[in-house]
Amino acid sequence: MISRRGFLKLMGGSFAGLMALGGYAFAYEPLARLAISRYRLTPPGWTPGLKLRLVALADFHACEPWMSKDRIASICARANELEGDITLLLGDYAAGMNMVTRYVHSSEWSKALATLKAPLGVHAIMGNHDWWEDRTAQMNGGGDTFGHRALAEAGISVYSNRAVRLEKDGYGFWLAGLEDQLALLPGRKWDRSRMQGLDDLDGTLAQVSDDLPVILLAHEPDIFPRVPERVSLTLSGHTHGGQIRLLGYSPMVPSRYGDRYAYGHILENGRNIIVSGGLGCSIAPVRFGVPPEIVVIDLG
Repeated sequence: MISRRGFLKLMGGSFAGLMALGGYAFAYEPLARLAISRYRLTPPGWTPGLKLRLVALADFHACEPWMSKDRIASICARANELEGDITLLLGDYAAGMNMVTRYVHSSEWSKALATLKAPLGVHAIMGNHDWWEDRTAQMNGGGDTFGHRALAEAGISVYSNRAVRLEKDGYGFWLAGLEDQLALLPGRKWDRSRMQGLDDLDGTLAQVSDDLPVILLAHEPDIFPRVPERVSLTLSGHTHGGQIRLLGYSPMVPSRYGDRYAYGHILENGRNIIVSGGLGCSIAPVRFGVPPEIVVIDLG
């Protein structure tokens, strides 16, 4: 039988361990770590000879002290060092929580993102928080958010249900970007009874006019079951990998599919999606087992 002194030592050790674990999840992993997650694949139907490196960044959630403009600029500098052919921004630049000391204005975070460089350019979509934080856009039920305008003014191409043909070394491919699937909040003041998305998958893919590979940007991965085999690769963010991930499982994921599309490379029926764990935090400034990351994908 354990003695009283032994019991107190055990409890003290457990408490100290929990405090250390909480400090790591609350202060170290969200603020100090930056992982580079690499994937290499050749999707079905990929053009032989086309080698393409994608650098993807998702879910900055700009706010202090967790994601200041200086930290965003530092992340962008690291992304530039990864020698991507194209840089892709997967949405949610606006803060998604109240536990902040200051909100970083769109004029600040967009100036930091303007430092991103790639031979084939920097291309972006919007996320749900970029819509939710813009009351005017909510009232209008569409149009441009302050995020759309800030990125455009920074010289970054923003995709809202649009597909564009690009080319590398004489090989063509398509980049398509969806508007957000959770853009419009329900509420009496908005005269909406339910959440409404502004995404148009069919209309976006209808703009693809040949059989070249298609890379699809969709902030939320929940669209993936509807994505046809015609799309070579879908890239998403939004989930943050659940922000807490243990032994390859995330107990809480903002997806109607639970852990199915929480994080990483998922292959279903010959179709590929890569879900970034993102960079910032939403709801609470906690990460454990899924550090902030830049995603690098080598295709072909």
